[in-house]
Amino acid sequence: MPSGVLVIGEVAQGRLAPITGELLGAGRRLGVPGPLSVLLVGPDPAPLAAEAAALGAERVYLAQSPALPGYWPELYLAAAEAALAQARPAIVLLGHTNIGRDLAPRLACRLGAGLAADCLELALEPASGLLVATRPVYGGSAQAEVVGRAGQLQMATLRPRAFAALEPDPSRRAEAIPLALSFDPAQAALQVKERVAEAVAGVKLEDAQIIVSGGRGLGGPEAFAQLVELAGLLGGAVGASRPPCDSGWVPAHYQVGLTGKLVAPDLYLAVAISGSSQHLAGCSEAKAIVAINKDPSANIFKVARYGIVGDYKQVLPALIAKVRELRGG
Repeated sequence: MPSGVLVIGEVAQGRLAPITGELLGAGRRLGVPGPLSVLLVGPDPAPLAAEAAALGAERVYLAQSPALPGYWPELYLAAAEAALAQARPAIVLLGHTNIGRDLAPRLACRLGAGLAADCLELALEPASGLLVATRPVYGGSAQAEVVGRAGQLQMATLRPRAFAALEPDPSRRAEAIPLALSFDPAQAALQVKERVAEAVAGVKLEDAQIIVSGGRGLGGPEAFAQLVELAGLLGGAVGASRPPCDSGWVPAHYQVGLTGKLVAPDLYLAVAISGSSQHLAGCSEAKAIVAINKDPSANIFKVARYGIVGDYKQVLPALIAKVRELRGG
């Protein structure tokens, strides 16, 4: 009988990606009867087993593929199926990341499983023990509860930074289980020809605890220099709404929103952003939103904890000067 939780982990630059710890933390807190397992795929995932154990994993399934430096859908799908065949979990959790958003629907279709995407909360229905997932709908303007069906494998992708990882405990131990994969890259329908690493200076947008984001109201690319300066003083990252990215003012990977990156920082400073539903869907899980906009009726003020009605050309220099003062020059 299916039991426990299987996490499809992610590896970045030879370490567990933060989302893996968050998934393990969410799986542990669910209290599902059975083991908490994690699947790790990569050229040499074995050294990461201890790190996964410290974050709560009881079983670590290792899919080694020396020829694979990064994500390859068909290989990950084969690895996930092999792990599922051995673990026989009741629930499978993935990150709502580039990997999870691609892999989860493939896996759910292959297995005939139910899938709740971009989840913000998870719980178990007391009577049935079925997974209850809370996810945003209508561009983030409302939330819906999705309940799995009895007898069906339940899957969910979790929004990064919406769930906390457990405090690492080096004394925890996990059983490491190698998986035998029969994957021939030459026979794959999808061929990976080249990988281009995204050049990011400083903190990655999706990992940043502080984000300074700009919108159409900045009027052009020059104003983003002030956002870069402020983000640097705060130890944060720079983001943008869709119009600046579409206009070529900043690179596309700056975009926060439904079709961009989903972020959940401690502080989200929105400068000259009106607050469309598409953009708010990407930043609504921030712990605190501070908005600067000269239009007092801008939609962003409806979700902001603090708002400054004024021209950013006057507000930003004063804010930067104050931050410099507080940091001692």
